[in-house]
Amino acid sequence: MTDPHRTTALSRTPLYSLAIALNARMTEFSGWEMPVHYSGITHEHHAVRSTAGMFDISHMGKFRLVGKTVLEQLQTLVPSDLSRLQPGEAQYTVLLNDHAGIIDDLIFYYQGTDSDGSQRWMAIANAATIEKDKAWMLSHLDLTEMTFEDYSADQALIAVQGPGAVAKLQTLVKEDLSVIKAFGHLEGTVLGQPGFLARTGYTGEDGFEVMVSPEVGIKLWQALLAVGVVPCGLGCRDTLRLEAAMALYGQDIDDTTTPLEAGLGWLVHLDSKGDFIGRSILASQKQNGVQRRLVGLQMQGRNIARHDYPVIANGTVAGIVTSGTQSPTLGQPIALAYVPTEFSKLGQPLEVEIRGKLHPAIVVKRPFYRRPQASSF
Repeated sequence: MTDPHRTTALSRTPLYSLAIALNARMTEFSGWEMPVHYSGITHEHHAVRSTAGMFDISHMGKFRLVGKTVLEQLQTLVPSDLSRLQPGEAQYTVLLNDHAGIIDDLIFYYQGTDSDGSQRWMAIANAATIEKDKAWMLSHLDLTEMTFEDYSADQALIAVQGPGAVAKLQTLVKEDLSVIKAFGHLEGTVLGQPGFLARTGYTGEDGFEVMVSPEVGIKLWQALLAVGVVPCGLGCRDTLRLEAAMALYGQDIDDTTTPLEAGLGWLVHLDSKGDFIGRSILASQKQNGVQRRLVGLQMQGRNIARHDYPVIANGTVAGIVTSGTQSPTLGQPIALAYVPTEFSKLGQPLEVEIRGKLHPAIVVKRPFYRRPQASSF
């Protein structure tokens, strides 16, 4: 529910009126008034897992970077080797501070190089970190060599996710979406108008995230609704991403956690790139190991481990739960938690303190859910 004591007005996406028209239950999220659910969290969750659901994610940050040195400069800000990308490919990665803490997780999209040598890049960032990301990047980029544009408020962004998502979306898009691989993207034609389509998502299912003008976004939402795509809110977005063990910034990762601690070591390409912010810390952790790890927990009962609940090992507090929920797909409580490395092995028995009582849990493999016949997506 929206906080009745809040004194500043909440921001609204271009699709806000459509959510109200569908009687969505609204909530405050990072300064935005967003739908938490339409027909119910469980119903929406199962719709994404079985058919197709859509999310208004227009509140997310959208940056455009153009210039001859964009790649060279971005390489110093992230641990991932962006030079591996070909035009039409993208990389999920993290911005790091001087201590290798995660400023934000985001996706960089390489759109190609023009005849004059100017590279065209895009970045999609979390809604809660738009200003922080922008300030950090601008403080480390040489704008005499490139342009940086924040067009977060200028575009609508809709995620269409689920086994039937691509087929549903294809009826509204001119280009052949089947040839786009996971983390691939293109500038295409949506309802006869220009749009950006990326085969990315935050649910563990196949699908696309579509960026268009606000006017086209409204028409796209209505057209998807007409072909049977289920409107979904933030509630099931959270249960879906947790089943897929995708980190939520501000809970599972933040500026005090490194990618190696968070199980994001696959983003750290120490051997194939030069210096970047936080490299020395990660090199040390790679050589000597980390003191704690983010692990998956499966509760051995019906009690749900929630954010900030203590994790107990050998009778003492050893860690902390970062995210937890009742998994609609698995039918049991799952959670993510940081624990000392010695307690992070699969099968490790632990306990979670819930309302003053200890409840058994076990460390399990992540992700908790993997879509059938999953490819590299």
